[in-house]
Amino acid sequence: MTRIFNNPSDFAEEALAGFCDVHANLVRQVPGGAVRRHRPRQPKVAVLAGGGSGHYPAFAGLIGTGLADGAVVGNIFTSPSAQQAYSVAKAADSGAGVVFTYGNYAGDVMNFGMASERLAAEGIEVENVLVTDDVASAPPSESEKRRGIAGDFTVFKIMGAAAEAGADLAEVVRLGRKANDLTRTIGTAFHGCTFPGAEAPLFTLEDRQMGLGLGIHGEPGLFDTDLPPAKELGQEFVSRLLAETPHGAGDRIAVILNGLGSTKHEELFVLWLSVATLLRAAGYTLVMPEVGELVTSLDMAGVSLTVTWLDDELEPLWTAPAETPAYRRGNAALPGGEADESATAEDTEAPEAFAAAEASRDYAQQCVAALAAAREAIHDAEKFLGDLDAIAGDGDHGRGMVRGIDAASAAVADAASRGAGAGAALAAAGDAWADNAGGTSGVLWGAGLRAFGEAVGNDQAPSAAELAAAVAAFAARIAELGKAEVGDKTMVDALVPFAETFSRLTSEGAGADAGWAEAAREAASAAQATAALRPLKGRARPLAEKSVGTPDPGATSLAMVFTVFGPHLAGVRQAAGARP
Repeated sequence: MTRIFNNPSDFAEEALAGFCDVHANLVRQVPGGAVRRHRPRQPKVAVLAGGGSGHYPAFAGLIGTGLADGAVVGNIFTSPSAQQAYSVAKAADSGAGVVFTYGNYAGDVMNFGMASERLAAEGIEVENVLVTDDVASAPPSESEKRRGIAGDFTVFKIMGAAAEAGADLAEVVRLGRKANDLTRTIGTAFHGCTFPGAEAPLFTLEDRQMGLGLGIHGEPGLFDTDLPPAKELGQEFVSRLLAETPHGAGDRIAVILNGLGSTKHEELFVLWLSVATLLRAAGYTLVMPEVGELVTSLDMAGVSLTVTWLDDELEPLWTAPAETPAYRRGNAALPGGEADESATAEDTEAPEAFAAAEASRDYAQQCVAALAAAREAIHDAEKFLGDLDAIAGDGDHGRGMVRGIDAASAAVADAASRGAGAGAALAAAGDAWADNAGGTSGVLWGAGLRAFGEAVGNDQAPSAAELAAAVAAFAARIAELGKAEVGDKTMVDALVPFAETFSRLTSEGAGADAGWAEAAREAASAAQATAALRPLKGRARPLAEKSVGTPDPGATSLAMVFTVFGPHLAGVRQAAGARP
């Protein structure tokens, strides 16, 4: 149970601010995360770790000499936004390029990818290294689909040491990918974690049971089984990892026995005796092993074992000194560059000036009302959406949607109050949603709203046909980014029926109001029908069987939002209290 907080929605931001205050000699806070307090004496590759909050000391706790140059920090278990990643990269770049490194989750891939495109367009060399160490999340034949869990630390450490030694961007990336290819992790949960302000954990297990194959976002294990004695648990872990020994691997390994948040060190030491004995009996030399909490999951009770096969290239980087707030090894050189207090681009940007026709400004007020109605609906449904998501995901969909719609509603109102037309107001709403919500749904909703706004434009209020074109643009942008299709059990399963129905009816001469009302009913029905599907995308995919029987939260929330949009964007009359 997370007991110390003020407003639960502010927990991640306040935790980061407190961390940066405590460790002000080593780090400084910037929009989107934190970077090293001191800039390097000469240009070096900036290694930027990133992901959601709730995993301390990953990610911000690993900023420092010999490890990360900065960390991009999202909300709890939610990928940071593209804007956050861009901002941290700009603050950390010293002229030798930047590399984002993070676990293989759809939201992270999208957001860091979009930030990379923006940085590259500005002439900054940028690369991405994904961590895919979780053997439980996909078979070896689909290793590129695996999640990144505690193996994050090994990859970050090797990349950070290489950058500190002066390797160029291509070499840091090569070594990071090599380390990832040689890293395997298996974990188990004994009890779920609890979000700040939540009344119950994301999942529970029967007494003396464990969920083998957990992730680090509060996902339950792939299957539940009896909790064995430490010797048998160690055998389970070691046998699963050694079964995936890389071809040609040597006999020297880095080993991490990682606690997930509330497993005591004494318990880890007991398990270590079993693990170490088995690995040595298999002929391995254990090189500077780590036992403790390096990649956690709030207050989850659980443990994971990571093995990285070393060679003459990787071992010196694994053993190299490091000095960070949460991790120290050897005697790393103290920072010697100038302390950096420079402002970022966000600190100096002037408010945007808007040009728009009066009719479009009038329609912008309808957009303000639409977002306000969606805000009320999503707040009312936050727990419902979170409970849906917790069945096979990490339970954060309700909270993420609340953060997104709050930011979008405020942004559209602000833009409209300053004279924006509908297109600019909706684009502002989309950018705010993506920046504040993060995660997969955040980037998709943000990009979708921006595409909707760009299609509507600022010259007039849209006709029914133009409104259908805007909906189509929304759907096309989400399909482009998310790569999902109907049947994958995502928001697309509700979005496509809405867009197709609305387009067909308006082309047949139905008014926008009637077309939108019928399309909303189709979306709600399609969202409910996703209960019969097995997820093929996103974090629910590894737990597909647990998801069957439960509607997809993303499809459900999309149907909710588009339903309440109707009275304002298309003049639809809707019965009070209706929920898809």
